[in-house]
Amino acid sequence: MTFRWLARFALAILAVPVWLHAARAADAAKAPPTAVTAAAPEAGAPPATLDARIQDVKGDVIRLNRDLLVLEEELLFPANTQVALFVSMDVGKLFSLESVQIKLDDKVVSNHLYTPLEVHALHRGGVQRLYLGNLKTGDHELVAFFTGQGPHDRDYKRGATVKFEKSSEPKYIELQIKDSAGKLQPEFAVKVWQ
Repeated sequence: MTFRWLARFALAILAVPVWLHAARAADAAKAPPTAVTAAAPEAGAPPATLDARIQDVKGDVIRLNRDLLVLEEELLFPANTQVALFVSMDVGKLFSLESVQIKLDDKVVSNHLYTPLEVHALHRGGVQRLYLGNLKTGDHELVAFFTGQGPHDRDYKRGATVKFEKSSEPKYIELQIKDSAGKLQPEFAVKVWQ
């Protein structure tokens, strides 16, 4: 069960004061000037104070949503079974990444098609999380397939494989794409972080 419904409920509740404030402002604009001055004390607070309260509630909802997402991730992916897969690129002049497919124990767990902006972010040193999931303790095999344009604008598809042991600690695995200047072709490596 996820906690997103609570965040949506909080956002729906947040919309009520904004709608109510807009409705009161519209009614005040339609009413004669004497009715506006008489209605202001009944409202209990000037509009600036109401706006400040609305902004405080918005901030509270944003913080609550963040806390709920963290709690949801901790409940769905406990540390003793958690595995996270990341992709990074070093230089990348010899390979233009188009897609990555990840298999864990012969089961496809992630497919991702890259936009030019995502590839540019990876070239600038970004690291993308491709997969977050649960694995039982024991031996596992990871296979990653990289598809794109290689040297001389030829279609290029390569794979990288690693066998690793999952313990009771979280496991972080990085799929690295590097240029090999000596071979004049890209290299694909898998690094298991301890």
